[in-house]
Amino acid sequence: MSRETKRHDLAVVGGGPAGLAAAERLAEAGHTVTVHERMPSVARRLLIAGRGGLNLTHGEALPDFLARYHPAGSLEAAIRAFPPEALRAWCEGLGQPTFVGSSGRVFPKVFKASPLLRAWLARLDRLGVRVRTRHRLAGIEGRTLVIDTPEGQVRHAPAAALLALGGASWPRLGSDGSWVGLLEGLGVPVAPLRPANVGFRVAWSEIFRARFAGEPVKRVALSASGRRVLGEMVVTETGIEGGAVYALGRVLREGAEADGSATLALDLRPDLAEADLTARLARSRPGESAASRLRKAAGLAPVAAGLLRESEGGPLPAEPAALAARIKAARLTLAGPEPIARAISTAGGLQGIDARFMLPGRPGLFAAGEMLDWEAPTGGYLLQGAFASGRAAAEGMLGWLAEVGDRDGGAA
Repeated sequence: MSRETKRHDLAVVGGGPAGLAAAERLAEAGHTVTVHERMPSVARRLLIAGRGGLNLTHGEALPDFLARYHPAGSLEAAIRAFPPEALRAWCEGLGQPTFVGSSGRVFPKVFKASPLLRAWLARLDRLGVRVRTRHRLAGIEGRTLVIDTPEGQVRHAPAAALLALGGASWPRLGSDGSWVGLLEGLGVPVAPLRPANVGFRVAWSEIFRARFAGEPVKRVALSASGRRVLGEMVVTETGIEGGAVYALGRVLREGAEADGSATLALDLRPDLAEADLTARLARSRPGESAASRLRKAAGLAPVAAGLLRESEGGPLPAEPAALAARIKAARLTLAGPEPIARAISTAGGLQGIDARFMLPGRPGLFAAGEMLDWEAPTGGYLLQGAFASGRAAAEGMLGWLAEVGDRDGGAA
């Protein structure tokens, strides 16, 4: 049998989007693929994400899309090889057409994850991919995988293996970061895992917490470290969360790590220039209460007025210009991010992988998905990164197998 048609036994550890995407590509190339998944079923996190509509990717221009990933250039080659339009075409091929929402986010038309996952698993089954659940990676000896199963410990010695073990932000769904010690023990560098796309803690007054926990703030611009984001956020019992907060999450987290806390400025009337807001406040009736003034003249919802009172600077000023300035830049002190178990995604992870997504000093061992050292905001960037990196790592593995030929085994 020629090198081009040689059939190898390959393993993928992790049954999330990155792992399944890799398994699909490897099986399409004619190889025997086994997916080892520690949980009772695969893609559990994908199903959870689908409860909100399954935001698959984003429709913005590719240069802007790529700029969302950190460190700069993270996953660029993988995403260029499998860009958002390719992911949409893949969905279409599974009988799940997509649409672009008003925000630019891309969703399946059925707005659910389960039909897409069922179609995907059916395709993998037709390709001969073997999915083994309740299989937990316990060790790696060379390229031999030591797997704990309900029937006992087994060893799988594939021609090559791909790890897609996730981060540490969804422990109840299997992504608990327990792989870190294992790979560090093999000499693989791992940047510390940290929470990304997560809420931040604020020391609210008891009155504010009791009245406004759970309230959305629908019209706000957030600023930190020279960056400004327009969007929405939600007040929680312990702080703030939401899309606008997540978009600034990295700079806020790094600020809190460096200084013990971070400062966030809230523009509570981003639709009004400060001079116009000053003029409105100046027209308030003499003797009008502060609450009425904030509601009528400034147009602040109760939760926004409450945030203004919670912000730094002491009592609210009565003078219109000073009050307008406070409304346009209400400063909150953030004690730091919530724990990683409450995060949507994980920053940090494996470092030193080569252009083929192969681990340093570990020939034939590849990695993909959130366990790699990259981060991105919500909005479709996380799933796109998982799919693209899974396919890129599979392509890297195929290239490596073609190079080594028969030297590293695989049944002819």
